Amino acid sequence: MTIFDKTVNRRNTDSLKWNVGEGELPMWVADMDFKTAPCVTAAVVDKAKRGVFGYEEVPESWYDAYRCWWAARHGWHIEREWLCFTTGVVPAITSGVKCLTAVGDGVCVMTPVYDIFFHSIENTGRRVAESPLTYDGETYGIDFDGLESVLRQPRTTLLILCNPANPVGRVWSREELAKVGQLCARHGVTVFSDEIHCDLTEPNVGYVPFASASPVCAEISVTAVSASKAFNLAGMQSAAVVVPNAQLREKVVRALNHDEIAEPNSFACTAAVAAFTSGGQWLDELRAYLSGNRKYAERFVRAHIPQVKLTAQCATYLLWLDCSAVTDDSEALCDHIRKTTGLYLNCGAKYRGNGRYFLRINVACPRSVLRDGLRRLKEGIADYVEAK
Repeated sequence: MTIFDKTVNRRNTDSLKWNVGEGELPMWVADMDFKTAPCVTAAVVDKAKRGVFGYEEVPESWYDAYRCWWAARHGWHIEREWLCFTTGVVPAITSGVKCLTAVGDGVCVMTPVYDIFFHSIENTGRRVAESPLTYDGETYGIDFDGLESVLRQPRTTLLILCNPANPVGRVWSREELAKVGQLCARHGVTVFSDEIHCDLTEPNVGYVPFASASPVCAEISVTAVSASKAFNLAGMQSAAVVVPNAQLREKVVRALNHDEIAEPNSFACTAAVAAFTSGGQWLDELRAYLSGNRKYAERFVRAHIPQVKLTAQCATYLLWLDCSAVTDDSEALCDHIRKTTGLYLNCGAKYRGNGRYFLRINVACPRSVLRDGLRRLKEGIADYVEAK
């Protein structure tokens, strides 16, 4: 048994994920059911013992931690002045949309993609300019001709990129990213790259930071990164934006400060520094465990739910289930599964694109919980098919 096999009772702890009915099993929001790395807990407890929680500055150790982690893990050498603290990737995206576009502008997204992007765009009076990904029945790709047709529209001024992609699980190649950057530069479009899932790839699978794909990509981009997904620290409200271009950086940093999301709470920097300086071995063990969960789920689905298939993925802990042989209404299917089995998943329709054929399931949990969830999935889909 590994540390990741141990269950953690999160009911009645004010957990968003676990605020569900008795007997329900939540496998929806991107929140792991594992305790964070012990080095993070130790650092936070030590900070808490001081008993003083006044205003905080971003320490030099925070800049060093990000720079060393991305250089060692991802081969991206970040200059100190490129970095700015922010309270979260989503707040930074919304702030970026507001400062880099005008009301009524089109913001391009490649769908299906993380649904909060749509909120950041539409809630600020901008328009979603959708460029659907290609899908061959197994793997997603970028439709570059379709993407360029969206980028060349006069009022398209920003592309929000998900790298690696949530929910489809693709790690974009250097060549793909460089081509995206080339097209965006050609049409005067800035790129905001959400790279929050970058440390959650399959073992021995790397990712390419968008800004490192080419000099052009670096000049036209804003990148958001964080320890929150890899180390299960979303509640710490801690992230960073990286902006190599000085003029672009001035706009973004000014906006983050204007929106009051550039100052840390008492634990935000402490947790991130501990994760990025001492959490490497724990993360590698986590990635191996998640890989095992992914393989277990693949075997189970293939053997027991043959009308459903998993798309090819090598990043995130969010599996993307192709249910097109069962339904074209993932919302109805998702609701039925929850009603009949208590299993709470994400319906794919919320991610747009071809998401109406898909369900998203979070497998960042102990293997015993995963087995329970897959059993419920099997029962729910069987009942749905029988009821049709």
